Amino acid sequence: MREKLQIERIETDVLIVGGGTAGCYAALTVARNSGKRVLIAEKANMKRSGCLAAGVNAINAYIVKGRTPEDYVDYATKDAAGIVRRDLLLSAARRFNDVTADMESLGLVILKDENGDYVARGNRNIKINGENFKPILAKAVAKEENIQVLNYVNITDLLVEHNQVYGAVGFSIVDEKAYIIEAKAVLVATGGAAGLYRPNNPGFSRHKMWYPPFNTGAGYAMGLRAGAEMTSFEMRFIALRCKDTIAPTGTIAQGVRAKQVNSKGFVYEDKYGITTSERVYGTVKENQLGNGPCYLRTSVITEEQDQQLLKAYLNMAPSQTLKWIESGKMPSEQDVEIQGTEPYIVGGHTASGYWVDTHRQTTIDGLYAAGDVAGGCPQKYVTGALAEGEIAALSILDKWKTAEEIPPTDSIQKQADAVIQEYEKIRNTNTPVFTTEELEEAMQKIMDEYAGGISSYYQYNEKQLNLADEKIEQLLKLSDEIGASDMHELLFAYELKERLLVCKALIAHLKNRKETRWHSFNENLDHPDTDSRYFKYVNSRLENGTIHIQFRDIVKEDTYEHKDQ
Repeated sequence: MREKLQIERIETDVLIVGGGTAGCYAALTVARNSGKRVLIAEKANMKRSGCLAAGVNAINAYIVKGRTPEDYVDYATKDAAGIVRRDLLLSAARRFNDVTADMESLGLVILKDENGDYVARGNRNIKINGENFKPILAKAVAKEENIQVLNYVNITDLLVEHNQVYGAVGFSIVDEKAYIIEAKAVLVATGGAAGLYRPNNPGFSRHKMWYPPFNTGAGYAMGLRAGAEMTSFEMRFIALRCKDTIAPTGTIAQGVRAKQVNSKGFVYEDKYGITTSERVYGTVKENQLGNGPCYLRTSVITEEQDQQLLKAYLNMAPSQTLKWIESGKMPSEQDVEIQGTEPYIVGGHTASGYWVDTHRQTTIDGLYAAGDVAGGCPQKYVTGALAEGEIAALSILDKWKTAEEIPPTDSIQKQADAVIQEYEKIRNTNTPVFTTEELEEAMQKIMDEYAGGISSYYQYNEKQLNLADEKIEQLLKLSDEIGASDMHELLFAYELKERLLVCKALIAHLKNRKETRWHSFNENLDHPDTDSRYFKYVNSRLENGTIHIQFRDIVKEDTYEHKDQ
């Protein structure tokens, strides 16, 4: 038996799980507007954690001159075929420009024209030099006296009783230490889920994916285990990306107006449509028809635009710039081959995530969600994550004015003890039958082949989903027997468990939307058309190990509060 983990107890006012964009800005908002204590628990290092770790070259959600927040709501609603929350989109869009101005005041470089106006990139975007976006935000957080940051601490479980959150439990990934954190409010800001499906690049390069491989669905999993309601997991996100580098294509499509063409030079985006899912679907279909490879046509751009693209990708995906330089051909000398990625669950681009009210409170009292982990508000991007972090933080502070504090009971301590006992069990399993990596590869193979991955052209049918459900359930049972030789391996063990639970919920969502509302995102071969009966949200809860589905009507009001919980 190993020596038991050292246990550290911490009390705080607000616990923020995840030190990415939304988490940092929420902490900053609390500090700026109160004297409350804030604790950020981040499993990496806050300076370069989250989706902004490598930078970004544009603000993709901004209300440019001549446009209104309502215009943005209309765009996102149309792109998602109506399965959105208007209240969430509108409350976020109204803050896009203010949070952008705040980031500029903190040191973010936003490109301007000769008149001093921001340089627009299309109808909703502005250009920035954003390689250091996250360090700027992290530095601002570090200056606040009331914010404590725990780097390299992985939170696994929420402490909840009678639908009230009391804190969370986690462990250090570098020291043999567990944490029991008591908090009056908890904000989950852990990002979405990558690594559920077999990725584009296998083996040594499997981490070369669009979404951060470290975002494992931890926030979804801890919410499901605690009984929180989730929404729209079946609205998966599949990114259209530059082949091999998996660099974003929007910089090319919007930056230099490059069209999607097949190998014969045919502009196929006019045939399939230009919504986010249609751009992926058209590329898949053209390859299936034998018209691939597919490209973004850059061979018609100017040398000046070449330089713009090279600089733009240095702020976000340097591998694409290096690929052009290494090949000896600039974008104007060769079209850029494109492909779809494996599916992800991510609330920043689609509507997947926690079911929240307008104030970003989940169905558990005192528990909030913001950023990619919060559902209902697609196309939120970076400014949407900032806005939701701010909304959640202000909501927490506002609720304090009237909320009655309910002290934790003995059962909360028993919950924490049970979680730490599970840590010890994994640490003391010395000869597991399967390794974490082996089970993860099996999971990705199952999801790829039976739940609409790359190898099946993102398509699935009910029989395949039933098989996927059965096989994922087997892996969940096997995951109870895995071991960990150190704290870092304990992290990997929990990341596997998180992904498997998210897979289970995702499969249930895919099975229950018996239509194809978004091509590729949910390509249901048994139900290839849209069906007005499913113009609803597909929501879920985990109860006694079973995913229970609930259909909710479309929210049309500007304000929504939880009812019928």
